[in-house]
Amino acid sequence: MHDDRTLIEARLKRVLDERIRPAVYPDSVPLDVAVWTAPGEPVPVAEGLAAHPEPTEVGAAWGAPWATSWFRVTGTVPQEWAGKTVEAVLDLGFDENMPGFQCEGLVYRPDGTPVKGLNPRNQWVRIAAPATGGEDVHLHIEAASNPVILDYHPFLPTQLGDKETAGSEPQYKLARMDLAVFDETVWQLVIDLEVLGELMQELPEDSGRRYAVVRAIGRALDAVDLQDVNGSAPAARAELEGVLATPAEPSAHRISAVGHAHIDSAWLWPLRETVRKVARTTSNMTALIEDEPDFVFAMSQAQQWAWVKEHRPEVWTKVKKAVADGRFVPAGGMWVESDTNMPGSEAMARQFVHGKRFFLDEFGIENDEAWLPDTFGFAAGLPQIIKAAGSKWLLTQKISWSQTNRFPHHTFNWEGIDGTRIFTHFPPVDTYNCSMKGSEIAHAAKNFKDKGVARHSLAPTGWGDGGGGTTREMIAKAGRLRDLEGSATVEWETPAAFFEKAEAEYPNAPVWVGELYLELHRATLTSQAGTKQGNRRSEHLLREAELWAATAAVRAGESGEFAYPYEELDRIWKTVLLHQFHDILPGSSIAWVHREARATYAKVADELNGIIDAAQRALAGDGGSGTLIFNSTPHTRDGVPAGGARPAAIDGQSAIASRADGGYVLDNGLLRVEIDARGLIVSAYDIVADRETVAPGQAANLPQLHADFPNMWDAWDVDEFYRNTVTDLTDADTVEPAQGGASVRVVRSFGDSRLTQVLSLTPGSTRLDIDTEVDWHETEKFLKLAFPLDIHAERYASETQFGHFYRATHTNTSWEAAKFEACNHRFVHMEEPGWGVALVNDSTYGHDVTRTVRASDAGTTTTVRASLLRAPRFPDPETDQGVHRFRHALVPGAGIGDAVREGYRINLPERRIAGGGAEVAPLVTVDNDAVVVTALKLADDGSGDVVVRFHESRGGRAKATLAAGFAVGSVEVTDLLERPLADAVAPDYSVEGVALTLRPFELVTLRLTRA
Repeated sequence: MHDDRTLIEARLKRVLDERIRPAVYPDSVPLDVAVWTAPGEPVPVAEGLAAHPEPTEVGAAWGAPWATSWFRVTGTVPQEWAGKTVEAVLDLGFDENMPGFQCEGLVYRPDGTPVKGLNPRNQWVRIAAPATGGEDVHLHIEAASNPVILDYHPFLPTQLGDKETAGSEPQYKLARMDLAVFDETVWQLVIDLEVLGELMQELPEDSGRRYAVVRAIGRALDAVDLQDVNGSAPAARAELEGVLATPAEPSAHRISAVGHAHIDSAWLWPLRETVRKVARTTSNMTALIEDEPDFVFAMSQAQQWAWVKEHRPEVWTKVKKAVADGRFVPAGGMWVESDTNMPGSEAMARQFVHGKRFFLDEFGIENDEAWLPDTFGFAAGLPQIIKAAGSKWLLTQKISWSQTNRFPHHTFNWEGIDGTRIFTHFPPVDTYNCSMKGSEIAHAAKNFKDKGVARHSLAPTGWGDGGGGTTREMIAKAGRLRDLEGSATVEWETPAAFFEKAEAEYPNAPVWVGELYLELHRATLTSQAGTKQGNRRSEHLLREAELWAATAAVRAGESGEFAYPYEELDRIWKTVLLHQFHDILPGSSIAWVHREARATYAKVADELNGIIDAAQRALAGDGGSGTLIFNSTPHTRDGVPAGGARPAAIDGQSAIASRADGGYVLDNGLLRVEIDARGLIVSAYDIVADRETVAPGQAANLPQLHADFPNMWDAWDVDEFYRNTVTDLTDADTVEPAQGGASVRVVRSFGDSRLTQVLSLTPGSTRLDIDTEVDWHETEKFLKLAFPLDIHAERYASETQFGHFYRATHTNTSWEAAKFEACNHRFVHMEEPGWGVALVNDSTYGHDVTRTVRASDAGTTTTVRASLLRAPRFPDPETDQGVHRFRHALVPGAGIGDAVREGYRINLPERRIAGGGAEVAPLVTVDNDAVVVTALKLADDGSGDVVVRFHESRGGRAKATLAAGFAVGSVEVTDLLERPLADAVAPDYSVEGVALTLRPFELVTLRLTRA
């Protein structure tokens, strides 16, 4: 037989596009349309419904950027349509290729009942099935004219990303506002042909199944009367019944489809718009659930659920019913789908605490899975946190975006820094917006790396970001793929049902140890410095607020002098957690989002400082003449105990002297630092160890400027070629002594910017403090601060949640070479046996570490560079322009414990209260500095119990005694949600306290009842 396969494939495309799809709506009449534009920000639904719109028509322009227009559409179903299915087709001016990235609408009835969302791939509203004829149609559309930020030519700078700069030019034109007859038989024929046509493309060219499908499609197209598609559709469908009924091979890959709508809590739109995106999507999905009995939809991010409850109670009612029916599934158990690299230990824990507690409180549902499909890599401390929250599974697919190396597994056990393993799945469909296309299903089956030992994978199915979620077309396709020869099988299931099957079939899944590093989007560790500083400082202020509020509540609360601020702390935590979303904290959102974030962080700081001040004043009391110094760090500091307060004095002194060749020498008897005439550190000599810190012939504290124009994803990416060009900023405007002791002030001008540093050496310390202020006005540049160190290190430590993680300094393999920009929290540390160096910081995350071998003597040196600022132009064309302040400290002679201590010290400055009385004893003490308390608070349930969370911080075994400064009734080991652990033995509390034995990096939460 002659091969006419390509002829039939081309015929199928044209007939579908030009004849069959248009016949889905064979008859239509226009609706009457009127519009009212809300002034300013969106208005409540009742106000929009009550407004008085003006007549408009199809073709009319509407919608200034970020505006809201309320359309009223009215009409009458023609009598001759009686007995037929009638729908409204409402096209606001959509581009069907941009679901989630342009205008959207939510349809209401006149009484305020939500009907469904309108999106580029979801433009219909069912009116009657069947119609009687003569029905009045009266609908309202709350339409958002969100501008297109990421257009066909992506990453072009635009002022549309902030309502303050976006202008008022209408963004859209009404395209269609009709009542139409919906021919379901033709619609089903479209689905039949799409499924078989897409399957045909994926089958081997020499397979009999492919030719069987080709011939069936040819017969179906022969049966279509192109002048009467609607009349001939049943005959065409009959020709396809045989090939659609042939069952899948018994060995076929099995896909669990989960209805999904990945909605970024902010990105190319502000937070307030996400509230509406979620309302539109949940309205769509609850309506679809009513129509499709097999469909299951899962939604993560408790914050988004809370928004629906607060802002759209009419939608919330439908959501609650669907949840009760088991069809609308809370997923993930986190407050938002956060970044996991940069959030600190407690913040990462609280993502699960607040997320899981919301779903438990609202629905009585416990989440077993962490759901993070789009997060930009996963820190090595996360498995322990997932387990401590009472969960056991993780799903993501973002690692499939890595540019250099292909991850070797799709289903595996992920082992964290403490040894905890979490059963993990990467959907091989390689998207969180699966649409049930044949190419996607075939890719999942072919791509799955665990063939032969496992056969289940998951496919998150639906348009995200306000694109409307799962569509009826996707459900119809999945129905045909449930058991179809040549395809993987598809079944709608909950995430839990998938994980139970996957774990049962793969009990000995392979193990991946350490971080899940995304070989892409590395610049998210630096972009939008103001947002990152707001996060870091908020985390530490929350630590302080809980510590001192708990101490004051126990010590002064009984007399009524201080009440623990439960509600305030709960609200503030949720605000900070929201801003850790994976497009806010990473700096990849529009200008509007980051402008609001900076304002929010300032408000959070004011409120938390107020709580801290009130608690400390309640503790300090009246009548004293001295000054109390409060220490919020987990280590004794200048004689002040951790979590306590007392007068303190620093022994010793620091001196400053001129240097013979220009510059200055700082010396405190422990550390001698030479700063040359360029303002660079040419020596940092550890006097006690008799050891130089700075690499021979090199200079530290060296600002370096790189050109930074990545190939794409401007705010997200820094490409390795940025290193090919570098400018050392060695010219100094001034180098002079600074006020306040042994300090040097250095000022540099470069480009349109100015950098001012103060280098200080305090008495009694081996730490050189470096305060940096940058008035930044560069474009597409990357600013780093380099420290070449005379230390031989094949690996170095970066702090992560509840511990630290080692990375190589070499590039032996492509895996190591790909980590040319990485994340740290408060410190990086490198050492030779017996001597090390730490670089600590108060607000930066990105860094790189490289090694050099000197030709003269083969001595190896190691250079660490802190990333300070970038200047991408998309999606915020003014990213980071203005003044920024950073604090770093170089700590020669530091062991890993010193790095931990100094990291806390620089992030938690001492606080002074004048006029206080006697010293304040700590509420809890731990007698081993390796055991670090990360949270001290009162229990969230309002019982007054004291909760202490701590971990081993150095990567070794630790014994310690935890003692309380109050009468203890009992002690329980709990999970992160402060619930007793079923398999934990309650520790005994003696007069000395609780005896502890911890394995490396072990995380423990204790709940102490007050006697």
